Amino acid sequence: MTGSGRITRFFFLATLFCVSFEKMTWSFGPSIELSDLLATAFLISFVGSRIVRRDGWLPRAVNTIIVLMGALLIVYLLGYFNMTTGQELSQFGKGMIKFGIHALFLIAAVAYLARRTERFYWRALGFFIGGIVANAVYGVVQLLAAERGIDLNAKIVNRITSGTKGINVYGGVQGQNVYRPQALAADPNHLAIILVLPLCILTPVYLRMERENPWKKRLPWIIALLLIVMAATLSRSGVLGLVAGALVLLFPYARRLFSRAMAVPVGAMVGVVAVAVALRPSFFQTVFHARTQTSGSGATAHFQVYDFIPQVLHSHPLLGLGLNGFSVYYEFVTGKTNWGPHSFYVALFVETGIVGAIVFFVFLAYVFWRLHVALLIGRALARAGDFAATRVVPLAWGMIAALVGTMAANLFYLTMPYYYFYAFVALALALPVVYARRLPETGSTASS
Repeated sequence: MTGSGRITRFFFLATLFCVSFEKMTWSFGPSIELSDLLATAFLISFVGSRIVRRDGWLPRAVNTIIVLMGALLIVYLLGYFNMTTGQELSQFGKGMIKFGIHALFLIAAVAYLARRTERFYWRALGFFIGGIVANAVYGVVQLLAAERGIDLNAKIVNRITSGTKGINVYGGVQGQNVYRPQALAADPNHLAIILVLPLCILTPVYLRMERENPWKKRLPWIIALLLIVMAATLSRSGVLGLVAGALVLLFPYARRLFSRAMAVPVGAMVGVVAVAVALRPSFFQTVFHARTQTSGSGATAHFQVYDFIPQVLHSHPLLGLGLNGFSVYYEFVTGKTNWGPHSFYVALFVETGIVGAIVFFVFLAYVFWRLHVALLIGRALARAGDFAATRVVPLAWGMIAALVGTMAANLFYLTMPYYYFYAFVALALALPVVYARRLPETGSTASS
């Protein structure tokens, strides 16, 4: 591998590892995340190496992504003309910069993985999940430190970034703070929703993995850790996403999900939670009651934002208010400046209208279809007696479950426009491209 190839590989893997580190930001006018810098460096290196080699080949899957991202870009640009204030235009500019980097990274990542080996694909997936696991580990340390009166964000993160809030304090019970770890994510709910991805992806891979594989002994403890952090976030949206993903996995793996293999991670999580509750029963009883009741102001606000969809579509039905325009509209209507859409679907319809919603749902349908193609490839490999089928099929099912879980969690939260989601989609779309090369009709299938 050439020097430029190693540089491209470094920035690609580094981007995947850091996509969940939302708090790693710096303010230079607009807010710039660490992922922005790494993804931009990857794009420059990737495009530069392609130009030097005069390599213009792209798989058909990438061409389709370009068309879909181009359609979204047109919707956003047309929505610009529905904006009337300087504040709206400022928000629009920030949103366009983020979308541009995300879309270009998605396109380049799939094209990059299409030329790499199966081993490298799993390495990339490992860096993506490894970054989320590292984030979860920091969340545990953050929570334990907070219980001892130490704010790790203030002592560590704030000193190397532009400053961020400390650990989330949900409230107080019996004179004790109720802490919700967000690690390096922007919010405890963001962290929980991000955790849906590795939990859904790793579970079927672990269940189908051969006993002699060393990861067969490691994965249950990783899954247990992620479940414990999910519980610590007290996120209802995260639980909703996890339940939705688990329901998908019931179809192919119902028997395995209730097998002895799953008793290890689930039992470890239940054991840790049981010990914590036993130490402070009345404390956790109060917290549980607060998080399960749906009549509070926070829960009500999550439902009320859906009222804005018909209101906005009445005046701007086709293209909505414009990209990133919800917060400005919300402040104008309610006078509040501290509340976003808190639902991806509210943001989608309010900011891009019916046309934008259709385009984005077509994009999601394409991702589902490509994962279905990955399942077909895995089953074809199984019929041919290829061992790779034991990796492709569970991974495809895990990604389908992860996508469903993320969509469900975003009913009441807004994380799908973020880096981690586009990185996940890139890995999902690249899966059938990478493994289609094993089929006899390699040429046409691999580029489809």
